[in-house]
Amino acid sequence: MGILHEDVVVINQAEKAGEPTVITVNCLDKTGLGCDLCRVILLFGLSICRGDVSTDGKWCYIVFWVVGKPSTRWNLLTKRLLAACPSYFSTSGIFYYRPENQQPKPPDVFLLKFWCSYERDGLLHDVTEVLCELELTINSVKVSTTPDGRVMDLFFITDTREILHTKRRQDETIDSLKAVLCNALLSCEIELAGSEVTACSQGSMYLPSAITEEMFSLELPNGRLSRSVASNPVSVTVDNHLSPSLTLVQIFCQDHKGLIYDIMRTLKDYNIQVRYGRFCANPRGNCELDLFIMQADGKKIVDRNKQNALCSRLRMELLRPLRVAVVSRGPDTELLVANPVELSGRGRPLVFYDITLALKVLKTRIFSVKIGRHMIRDREWEVYRILLDEGVGSPVPRNKIEEGVRNKLMGWE
Repeated sequence: MGILHEDVVVINQAEKAGEPTVITVNCLDKTGLGCDLCRVILLFGLSICRGDVSTDGKWCYIVFWVVGKPSTRWNLLTKRLLAACPSYFSTSGIFYYRPENQQPKPPDVFLLKFWCSYERDGLLHDVTEVLCELELTINSVKVSTTPDGRVMDLFFITDTREILHTKRRQDETIDSLKAVLCNALLSCEIELAGSEVTACSQGSMYLPSAITEEMFSLELPNGRLSRSVASNPVSVTVDNHLSPSLTLVQIFCQDHKGLIYDIMRTLKDYNIQVRYGRFCANPRGNCELDLFIMQADGKKIVDRNKQNALCSRLRMELLRPLRVAVVSRGPDTELLVANPVELSGRGRPLVFYDITLALKVLKTRIFSVKIGRHMIRDREWEVYRILLDEGVGSPVPRNKIEEGVRNKLMGWE
């Protein structure tokens, strides 16, 4: 194709503080490529403030303007973006994403088990931060506190680098945890989790009906909206007159962390390809998008029912990309957070990281955690059930906890 390996992904770092870094991707196209790239960018804690996408159906050219933390490992980001692109040696043309296609072998799951002599504010977040920096993906967590104050943590993790089976990688992980936990760490072990252990790590498939009805509704609420939703107007319109072969989708909404990922994830799940797109966020916190799209058969969307279904789903995903609630569990308080899983089986990145960071800021300790996948209304959700420890100091009001966690997840600090 005349494109060198090093030209597939090019990152031009910002020259001045506050200016965006420009990421350029030039590679073979596939349906869902935008979603996969946006997921990687979100995983590295970056926000897309502007973007430009174009493709001829076989080759695509994508430019993202991103902002984020100065400690970003740009070389590593380049490698991860390259891994998300179709092989530059392939000549088979566009690849459409289909859920029935055979998926690659799932990575090995490892059990990270450690004991701490005492609990402290933010301990779980500090551990989560270490694992994220090491590119270890958290699949499930079990945290329990004994009556004498000791903490046992079980993390079921996978390794992006796929080398956690080596002693060197395990030692690197344990040493990193020791550096953060210091004298509080009593013991730490890493072992390959067998299928029976992995199965036991999944929480019960049962969720209270009141929770499933309120949290997981795919319809826009008819009654009173929460203040966060009511203050977040979303407009999604469809136009078939501007192009003979493409449908234009115009979106106007409030910006939030992972917004472009949420849109691209929805289009990927509908097996829809973006042929041309442009989007930008303005200083007032709003985002405007123009996306020219087509179906998997290469045609525009002319069926009114399909148009309405797509617009309704996009509005819902932008209004409520994640579900957050604080509920009573007997005398205790439980924080519930849920996010939809892609049809490819991947959940939203950094959700647990943001939850633990928000609770650390709120000085609210965690007593136990369960993370599980649940099929609700024919859709898979990743559900975080976090039992809060309210026995230390003055408890934070439940509405403040819900607001603080939601704002952190949405990037509205």
